[in-house]
Amino acid sequence: MQKERTAHEWLLPGLLDPWPPAIGYALRRLDAEVGGIYLSGGTVRDRLLGRDAGDLDLTVARGAAGCCRTLIGLLGGGAYVDLGRTGEDVARVVWRGLTVDFAGFRGRAETIAEDLCRRDYTVNAMAVPLDSLAAGGEAVLIDPLHGVNDLRQGLLRACPGAYDDDPLRMLRGFRFMAILDFTLDAASLAEIGRCADLIARPAAERVNYELGLIMDSPRACPTFRAMDAAGLLRHIVPELYAGVGVEQPEFHHLDVFHHCFAAFEQMEAIIARPGRYYPQAAGRLDAYLAAVPSRRCLKWAALCHDIGKPAARAAASENGRITFYNHDEVGRRIFRLFAERLKWSKEERERTGQLIAMHMHPFHLCNVRRCEPLSKRAVLKLSQRAGADLDGLFLLAMADSLASRGDKKPPQMEAELVELFDQVLQIIAEDIKPVTVGPPLLTGDDLITELGLAPGPIFRTILRELEALRVEGRITAREEAIAWVTAFVADAAGAGAGLP
Repeated sequence: MQKERTAHEWLLPGLLDPWPPAIGYALRRLDAEVGGIYLSGGTVRDRLLGRDAGDLDLTVARGAAGCCRTLIGLLGGGAYVDLGRTGEDVARVVWRGLTVDFAGFRGRAETIAEDLCRRDYTVNAMAVPLDSLAAGGEAVLIDPLHGVNDLRQGLLRACPGAYDDDPLRMLRGFRFMAILDFTLDAASLAEIGRCADLIARPAAERVNYELGLIMDSPRACPTFRAMDAAGLLRHIVPELYAGVGVEQPEFHHLDVFHHCFAAFEQMEAIIARPGRYYPQAAGRLDAYLAAVPSRRCLKWAALCHDIGKPAARAAASENGRITFYNHDEVGRRIFRLFAERLKWSKEERERTGQLIAMHMHPFHLCNVRRCEPLSKRAVLKLSQRAGADLDGLFLLAMADSLASRGDKKPPQMEAELVELFDQVLQIIAEDIKPVTVGPPLLTGDDLITELGLAPGPIFRTILRELEALRVEGRITAREEAIAWVTAFVADAAGAGAGLP
């Protein structure tokens, strides 16, 4: 964008052109009826940037709900959505997959300029009157805080009193930083530092929404680093900061906190080009990462994978060596509390927590492979526990390994992970899938009807072991399975397990 252009010249011709003509026609008719409708906020910002604006943001003096209902009538259809909390004048129309939001003037604003000055950032504090978009007319840009200049510079500058009015705007600024690749100006960052503790006020769901959008961007890690530097992240994920200054022996060169960030950084690079790290599985990994919410869960898992280390830290009495036994499971419990506090969905909470709990498994198997061949049983157990996130587990392991550069780190650790993943996938394809995709030799019903067992947790143990024995080729027929279960039950009963 050339700085010498005027604001009017910078405006793209045909501001409403990206949307269906029926929308433009209906909005102009609506404006003719009620008057004083403005394109505003993100819609104007994104059109000025040449970005796909997506939804439409409109501002009216008052009566957002009435405008929505009238627009539905003009369009001949659409769904009305009330967005307002107590005292808010905001509403939405959803029409053929397009979202049109109406908002009344904020606070006690009596003019559009006053309303714009009450917004979050100057780049969102611009508006264009709909009536200036008439055929052959020149669009009028209302820009009381000189947002167009900040837009040219890629600068996010908070509007006066923005954070006091709504502390979530601090986090929203970092979201814009991630999505637009803009920079928060020094004054705004200083104000965030002053107001950081106010982030506890907004509803957890709103905070989680903004964090999710940041994580979905390709610049999530540098944005989180900026949040840390500004003092905001500490008030959102305080659990991370227990790792500051917690030194790690052997494999690591950073304390726990900075290692977690290093793994986060590596994960973002891996997600961008997974085939660079696991060449033989590139297509498979691309498909895995395309599924929602794989990328988000992986980034959170990388940032939080060692969150349990401070609580699990101990020193062996004989040699004083620092250990972190069970830090993976401890980390899952700590993460779960954080995720529940922010009202995460159950799916994302469970998937991310499982990745944290399992992040050491690939390294354990690498240790095994140095001493003995990898067993089919070990691969089956790994695939059963990891489930749909087996691929993600190896991506996480790679990020963890690349973030570790201690003196005692095995020099070929990343190469070992690649070899292990390739072998795991081969065993799954050749030995496990042929067994697991077909019908089992015995079911839970069979255990009840043919063997007289009472249903209980032991069924899972029996059926899992039968599956493992089939994968190993030690049991191939139904009769062999029945004989094995009979012997197993007899041995368990003899040992006092209380089985029939």
